[in-house]
Amino acid sequence: MTPRPLQGQGGAPSAPLPLALAAAAETIRQRLADEWRGLGVGRRRPARSRNLKLIATPRDFRPTNPEVGRALIAGRFLLAGAELDVGPGGDPWDRVSPTRRFAVELHRFAFLPDLVACGATGAKEGLRLFLEWRRAFGKPDAFAWGPAVLERRVFNLACAARRLSAVASDVEAMELFTALLHQADYLLSLGAAPTRAAERAAAAALTASALNSAPAERLLAQSLKRLSSDLQQAVLGDGGHRTRSPQAGLELLLDLLSLDDLLLQRGREAPLAMVNAMDRLSAAARFHTLADGRLASFHGGEAVAPERVRAVMSEEGSDAPPPVHAPHSGYHRLSGPNLQVMVDAGPPAEGPWSLTACGQPLALEILAGTDRLFANGGWSPDAAGPQAMRLSAAANTAAVGRGSAGWPLTGFLARALGPRLIYGAQTVQSHREENEAGVWLEMSHDGWHRPFGLTHARRLFVDRTGDELRGEDVFTPISEGARPKAATFTVHFHLFPGVQASVARDGRSVILRGPSDRGWWFRNDAAQVSLEASVCFIDGQPRRTQQVALQSDIPLDGPARMRWKLTPIDPPLPKAKAARAEAALDPMPEMLA
Repeated sequence: MTPRPLQGQGGAPSAPLPLALAAAAETIRQRLADEWRGLGVGRRRPARSRNLKLIATPRDFRPTNPEVGRALIAGRFLLAGAELDVGPGGDPWDRVSPTRRFAVELHRFAFLPDLVACGATGAKEGLRLFLEWRRAFGKPDAFAWGPAVLERRVFNLACAARRLSAVASDVEAMELFTALLHQADYLLSLGAAPTRAAERAAAAALTASALNSAPAERLLAQSLKRLSSDLQQAVLGDGGHRTRSPQAGLELLLDLLSLDDLLLQRGREAPLAMVNAMDRLSAAARFHTLADGRLASFHGGEAVAPERVRAVMSEEGSDAPPPVHAPHSGYHRLSGPNLQVMVDAGPPAEGPWSLTACGQPLALEILAGTDRLFANGGWSPDAAGPQAMRLSAAANTAAVGRGSAGWPLTGFLARALGPRLIYGAQTVQSHREENEAGVWLEMSHDGWHRPFGLTHARRLFVDRTGDELRGEDVFTPISEGARPKAATFTVHFHLFPGVQASVARDGRSVILRGPSDRGWWFRNDAAQVSLEASVCFIDGQPRRTQQVALQSDIPLDGPARMRWKLTPIDPPLPKAKAARAEAALDPMPEMLA
């Protein structure tokens, strides 16, 4: 089930006045900038050089798919979950794109890595598509030359430049190099949101380092200086990305690996800030990689295909076990013999860094062996999903009534400032203890203070001897006395696609079974237990799944408590025997001391 923006108590709140004033100022700034560019005043002109050549070969460490490239050669563009068939030698630039997301990926040249992976035939098709694009979109405009599109196009073209130029004439190669340098220079001049500033600087530096002209050298010096400053803002002390998205950190690291490899080809040293950032980002990538080879999916980040994660792990080359706590990023890992839990124990990012932040404090993901049993929605900015996936009900955490512990901006404010998160949790506290028996994690946050006058606390315990996970969610009034309205709360547990679930005959316990066919009991003391529809995004596309929804009431004059427990079916039972065992469930045990 996809959460919807809701009205009434706990519904979408109005934005504070300072944000409205900031949105008005930003709108005026953008209009003046558009008029300035329209007059041609201060427009950056393409750098010219008679001897512009490619002197190094950028390498993209991301995996490619030649099968997709062969479809492109045949004229079938499969981007962002949509398809456009222009036929062999067709022109996609004079066609209406099926979706806006398709158009973004098309103008990013996201198809180029797969295309050039098909050898000379793919390179010739890539060169043809670039030359046709340049004739149609060679002059800057708001869409094709906007920062979100231009950044990835510059990177993709730079990494493919060697193969494209190998099948080009001298005139075509010069056109490619000149256009690439111009776009990289233009990219560095854009004053867009800081959340992608490091990636923009890295793409510009990658292009400049591959070319051998005086303008390229100047651009390289400028972009490396900018990159050093931007990385200090974007990368936290434990290597997490400031957006708190594990995927954002992984993608930034992949860009930096390409730039570092290229600088090494040139015999140049990477800036110290870049080297330090790569070390920290590598450690964070190991921390966020779970037992199924995918990333933890939080705050606008997907789980990411294992092949993409392995591309970083193979370069990182460390066999050291990952840390159990990322103090700056605000995440904890809890592990047992077969259980692995990743928990978000920090407040969401703020201001311009919150464009992908989610109002989902204390959310968690649970793996049993290599089976990801419970996973968050996996929404990302490139996903074909609504902003409502950023609300509390779309993750494995608790939600009160129909509200959310944080809301994205909408309407005029979102158009001016981006879909920043407002009214998210300001304070998230956590305390961890562990010994040979297991690990405790106690957390609380204030995300429900404003709408309901409540504090949410979550207590977790992983029993290392019994391979159990015990949890408890508690809502407590922040002040004495009765609250104005009673409410219900729901603790959501979204199943990863492929996980099967059925409610046992006691109406309370749930039997879970992942792809490995190992069964698990999920017991609880909720007043109401139900299986409901849900959705999880993989590679930007929605996949149908289910969620276990545990619901109870919050009294007017005291705390509300819900306990739950995940234990293996021991010994493992075949499916038929497991179904017959539903009637033999033991009574709900004491879950937490």
